[in-house]
Amino acid sequence: MSRPTAAFSATLEVELAHEPGTLGRLCTAIGDVGGNIRSLRGFTVTGGSLREEVVVDAASEAHVEDICEAVDGLEGVKVISAVDRTFKIHEGGKLETISRIPLRDADDLSMAYTPGVARVCMAIHHDEAASHELTIRKNTVAIVSDGTAVLGLGDIGPAAAMPVMEGKALLFKEFADVDAFPICLDVDTPEEIIETVIRLAPTFGGINLEDIAAPGAFEVEARLREALDIPVFHDDQHGTAVVALAALENAVRITGKEFKDLRCVILGAGAAGVACAKILLGRGIGDVVVCDRKGTIYPGREDMNTAKEWIAENTNRDQISGTVAEAMAGADVFMGLSGPGLITRDDVAAMADKPIVFAMANPDPEILPEEIGDIAAVVATGRSDYPNQINNVLAFPGIFRGAFDASAADITEGMKIAAASAIAAAVSSDDLAPDLIIPTAFDRSVVPAVSSAVAAAAKEDGVTRSSIKNPLGGA
Repeated sequence: MSRPTAAFSATLEVELAHEPGTLGRLCTAIGDVGGNIRSLRGFTVTGGSLREEVVVDAASEAHVEDICEAVDGLEGVKVISAVDRTFKIHEGGKLETISRIPLRDADDLSMAYTPGVARVCMAIHHDEAASHELTIRKNTVAIVSDGTAVLGLGDIGPAAAMPVMEGKALLFKEFADVDAFPICLDVDTPEEIIETVIRLAPTFGGINLEDIAAPGAFEVEARLREALDIPVFHDDQHGTAVVALAALENAVRITGKEFKDLRCVILGAGAAGVACAKILLGRGIGDVVVCDRKGTIYPGREDMNTAKEWIAENTNRDQISGTVAEAMAGADVFMGLSGPGLITRDDVAAMADKPIVFAMANPDPEILPEEIGDIAAVVATGRSDYPNQINNVLAFPGIFRGAFDASAADITEGMKIAAASAIAAAVSSDDLAPDLIIPTAFDRSVVPAVSSAVAAAAKEDGVTRSSIKNPLGGA
């Protein structure tokens, strides 16, 4: 059974006989079936009984039912209700619209709306770039998805994808004070996504693409970056790559190896796998070998899309062919962006001395950390219940914050590498350890550091609006 987690927690309202030992039997029964009591929320005494709210973490929905059955069968205990805490916080959605300015009287109305608003409209009509200062575009991102590659759920469609996109918007606001809005599209082709986003673009200052299946995701991002003069960022690709690079920078410090000498095997040639390969090559890694379900990718292999052809031309220096297990032999780093249980302890044991393993498949990694804790120098996953979580929230809020602060029209490779360096630097040398190579999602120093580094890189790469308008620095 997986570990109990807040993701499957429930609030049990129970009625207890008001006599010694009843609460103890309740707590013991929950523990005996693997539940973890998070809190007790106080008693309400009525006659010979009392009501209690017990918050319990479980490992699955079925596990919650098991806990309720175990409790309900106790003498002197009755379950009144069991409320799924995750579903509860999603009721009515997680977002709302609020006003940034007061609307107290007719004077406020005449400035915020008619007739005063007409002057602002005409100012933008004469200079469209003013829309980035005089409207919500200054600080607003569209989170765009078609729901074809959601988390570990796959193609579940745009309506079912909405809770994830809402959650993303929540993270943007909480961590970087960036306003974001979920846009879930009912489309059939990448071309329809591209056309729709181009039409929506005047409303937003940036586009965050999310959970769009490869290989269509590559085309969508490339075409939108070419067509639009606002930052376009596919988080599944580049957010993952940025945080993985940050974690690797610190893992390398622990092992004492040189980045230029590393050979990294990536399992998964989807959006995230390709982006990780590109950012590692841009950073100057020794070599990368990418594997998909058919094995290693190399020149001349059949049945490859455009992205895999790029991989074949730019990675796998020694043209290794075969399975991921064969590719891992002697490798320094493994990055998994695929599915559960796809590598073994023997695969890790066959790697080079002090192997670094990033098993990032979610919710179930390619290999569980406890299976290789004694042979891997550093292990990271995509989960919050293990050390070293490779979590995109460390990247995308600060990247967009920095892009907005610099009035950037694009997000470059230089900006991504700068973000990775800033994330890595958030872990001090004194704190750096095999179980602490990456800051936590709630480290509030990360976003300011990332945004500052990204803004500086945007200026250096010449993608700020002032740089583009005046490439020679003239007035």
